Amino acid sequence: MIKLNDGYRDVLDSISSSAPTPGGGSVAGLTLAHAHALTIMVARLTIKSEKWIDGHDIANTIIEAEDANLGHSIQLAQNDALAFDEVMNAYRLPNDTDAITKKTAITEATIGAASAPLEILDNACNLATSITKLVPKCNVNALTDLASASELVLASAKIAAYNVKINTQYLEGDTKTVLEKKCDHKLNQCNNTIIEINKIFTKRLGW
Repeated sequence: MIKLNDGYRDVLDSISSSAPTPGGGSVAGLTLAHAHALTIMVARLTIKSEKWIDGHDIANTIIEAEDANLGHSIQLAQNDALAFDEVMNAYRLPNDTDAITKKTAITEATIGAASAPLEILDNACNLATSITKLVPKCNVNALTDLASASELVLASAKIAAYNVKINTQYLEGDTKTVLEKKCDHKLNQCNNTIIEINKIFTKRLGW
């Protein structure tokens, strides 16, 4: 078994440093990666036994798709850090930079910094949808692990939404409106999906 501190501490030390990145948006991506990992685990535990044969098809589908999605979540975490670094770089443009050029650079970088966590939120919604298909048919002994995955999905979605909004407050016009509306819609969608997941898993466990 892998030691849980292998590589973990380096990531956490990076997050806990005084550098502004990686920050909340990156943590949203990493949280989502953990949700993907738990979902894959439950899928694998489901196909190990014929007792859960009804869940084998969806479990195999999830296993095939989620490994790539797990890796993508880690990349999204990196993308968020890079996007915010671009905002900082725009603000640090030389003082003799043309005012319009600097303002444009800041605006474009800020759009990128809002779009990065929005993509994490979008991916969180997709995983929530996958979990709804697995939760009624998965290995019942791993139900709480899948419930844990769903809670991580919701946490990831909320954190991502915070990081969208902290950036859109510096935007104006249609771009701000579109980003914020999509953020609100996706967060609401994700929240409602998690509520449905909780209903299913608590019913299966008789809680």
